[in-house]
Amino acid sequence: MAKLVGKVALVTGGNRGIGKGIALGLGLEGAALVLVARGAEELEKTRAELVARCFQVLPLVADITQEAQVREVFAKTVERFGRLDILVNNAGAFDGGPIDELTLETWDKVMAVNLRGPFLCTREAFRLMKKQGGGRIINIGSISAQRVRPGSAPYSVSKHGIWGLTQVTALEGRDFGITCSCLHPGNTLVERRQHSGKNEDDEPMMTVEELAQTAVLMATLPPHVNMLEAIVLPAGQMYVGRG
Repeated sequence: MAKLVGKVALVTGGNRGIGKGIALGLGLEGAALVLVARGAEELEKTRAELVARCFQVLPLVADITQEAQVREVFAKTVERFGRLDILVNNAGAFDGGPIDELTLETWDKVMAVNLRGPFLCTREAFRLMKKQGGGRIINIGSISAQRVRPGSAPYSVSKHGIWGLTQVTALEGRDFGITCSCLHPGNTLVERRQHSGKNEDDEPMMTVEELAQTAVLMATLPPHVNMLEAIVLPAGQMYVGRG
């Protein structure tokens, strides 16, 4: 039996890649879906795919780094569904380079998407969930939050920050029935990595669907149980001892 019937899940960056895969998994468990992304064309394509599978889908074009737009997203979610049970902070940006060559523009862009956006969404979700008596927030981190690579300063620092935000949210939420989890993916075969030509994209990969299984598990645990952190990666990927 589907475990999320009657629940509403909002997924940022839900129009492709990991976000789309998680949305599909949550929808298969019966959740109504709110998909948030900047790319309107891709968002509409994903909406059509999911609606064809009889899912309830509300697509919202928005930039999660903008406070007013985030507030509007959550207002429209409540207007359509009356509640929010699950927030998946998935939208992210990757950029970097040697520290001595990094521009402030690059640093600020990555920090805005990877940290400011999740904070803004978490704040709005927390307010809703606190009123309704609980909910779940799932943050998509990265193995870069624990094992960094050269040239990844903005991304790695932002993912360390996501793990910190997860812990604070879990701590502040526990008296209100709000759990917060962090899922750290390893190499995942998203669209941008399929034909990139980069050496790192020739490493062992897992599918989006395989990763999404853990996000769905986090979302379907009993309300009094939280999987605070999970690292999911291909068994053959360099991780332990990587540097």
